[in-house]
Amino acid sequence: MGEFIIKMPDVGEGVAEAELVEWHVKTGDPVREDMVIAAVMTDKATVEIPSPVSGIVTWLAGEVGDRIAVKAPLVRIETAASTAGAEPTAVAQPKAAEPVKVETPKPVPKAPTPATPPDEKPLAAPSVRLFARESGVDLRQVQATGPAGRILREDVEQFLNQGAAPAPARAGFARKTATEEVKLTGLRRRIAEKMVLSTSRIPHITYVEEVDMTALEELRATMNSDRKAEHPKLTVLPFLMRALVKAISDQPDVNATFDDDAGIITRHGAVHIGIATQTPAGLTVPVVRHAEARGIFDCALEMNRLAEAARSGTATRDELSGSTITISSLGALGGIVSTPVINHPEVAIIGVNKIATRPVWDGTQFVPRKMMNLSSSFDHRIIDGWDAATFVQRIRTLLETPALIFIEG
Repeated sequence: MGEFIIKMPDVGEGVAEAELVEWHVKTGDPVREDMVIAAVMTDKATVEIPSPVSGIVTWLAGEVGDRIAVKAPLVRIETAASTAGAEPTAVAQPKAAEPVKVETPKPVPKAPTPATPPDEKPLAAPSVRLFARESGVDLRQVQATGPAGRILREDVEQFLNQGAAPAPARAGFARKTATEEVKLTGLRRRIAEKMVLSTSRIPHITYVEEVDMTALEELRATMNSDRKAEHPKLTVLPFLMRALVKAISDQPDVNATFDDDAGIITRHGAVHIGIATQTPAGLTVPVVRHAEARGIFDCALEMNRLAEAARSGTATRDELSGSTITISSLGALGGIVSTPVINHPEVAIIGVNKIATRPVWDGTQFVPRKMMNLSSSFDHRIIDGWDAATFVQRIRTLLETPALIFIEG
């Protein structure tokens, strides 16, 4: 018999630890070679760890949500024979069983005998009835001490002090007092940490502008109907990505990252656009790299590929990092305005709201136009309000006159 120790692998350059997000085995389980035994997460990329040997699991390093250092023991496996190259055996100390606290069940209070016959309405002032209703007390259960058998507020309070069970709520209005504690792990914890980092260190300024998308929607419909078989169906986002590239060429400060510890702004020549994507596990931001070198259909293809990888959990760490500006879209869900949170350490994020047909005054009459709001946030340490507005207005011009998007230079 032998023992093989699987250690936490080096999951990325500069990564010292990874979070354990899923066990596929438990102590005592048999495993075979190449069987996936665990999943760990670094940044927002999940890495599966297979077993290189067959045997029986004898020890696991921790629980889901624990952070395990790179090269630290992760799993111990008992093998049928001495394993060449096995790590030195270390006897894992089992945790002492914690004493189980046994609570004596509290006696269930008995409902008192009704003080008022069920077919009679108790006498009480409206204020007392309201107090009883808010306290969940059936006045027919309360002994009256007031004149002519009237129930006083003190009678209700006395009823409650006696520990009497409140009256059952009406169907459909039952009170729910249960709580549930859910440990924040995996991607949800990463999202929480990222949001705290962004909002605690970046003073946001948010600017909202409405854009007439009528011309672009007509162009998009034409391009989709005439597209080649190898071309994907176009949404609004590839057009917005190309508009961003052109607007950034006029205002390179927007396509930047800010190291506020060192006080250094890095302007990026490359336009790496993060696309905030909702996945079954939570929000991820895959990155379309070098949007400045991609056409409309190429942007759409790469965006679709990355979104699918993010949703299936197969996106790599490199595909989920390195963005220089981000697009956040809640358009499919509706909504008029949003407050996008900047993806630290970037300095700008563009939020897309839903396109809706609205009446617009053209100077002589109201006409139906397809309108969309852009809700965009900027790091106010780097981007002044004037510059933020200028940037968004440039995007607006490009989207409202989409031919400008395709003009080179």
